[in-house]
Amino acid sequence: MPAAADLQDYGNVGGNSYDKYGSRNPIARLLMNGFLDAFDASVARAAPGHVFEIGCGEGHLSLRLLGRGIDASGMDVEAEVVAEANAASRAAGHGERFAVRSVYDLAPGEIAADLILCCEVLEHLPDPDRALQAIAAQDAGWFLFSVPREPLWRALNMARGKYLRRLGNTPGHIQHWSRRGFREMIGRRFDIVEMRSPLPWSMALCRRR
Repeated sequence: MPAAADLQDYGNVGGNSYDKYGSRNPIARLLMNGFLDAFDASVARAAPGHVFEIGCGEGHLSLRLLGRGIDASGMDVEAEVVAEANAASRAAGHGERFAVRSVYDLAPGEIAADLILCCEVLEHLPDPDRALQAIAAQDAGWFLFSVPREPLWRALNMARGKYLRRLGNTPGHIQHWSRRGFREMIGRRFDIVEMRSPLPWSMALCRRR
């Protein structure tokens, strides 16, 4: 992970390093399966040929799509996780698909895709509205966003004895939305086609307004 100063330059706050996608905890796996089921259903409705992921992390979601024959690529501000994503992509025979880039640096229309993903990203950004403005200016037919649903996210963390001194807040989460608050924020720039609520997340499939 880059130094904290580097992340602040990009307007991103790193934090939680817990691998929720690879967890062997049965409850965590159950929750992640619910998230992935909702994700798959939203992607299926968009029926994309090409997907671009903003905030790809280690590439789990893009690689899931690539494994199903959907062309996918992406970007993330953290060089270390982009390197991991590209290593996993090469190992799966897809070549290098991911680049180091900040959402704030995107020019209007720079990304052309059927579907843009921005999942588990906005809660890390000091200025999520600026990020949404940049995303709304891209050339895409569909957009899919997800964030942790509060206060449920914190309550579940505390129930499992995690981050008690932070009142259940996952390190790096500096923005917090209820389902209603998330809908209102996304709805200012996008037309929401459907909302899903896989426990404990909020997910919105949108069209550009």
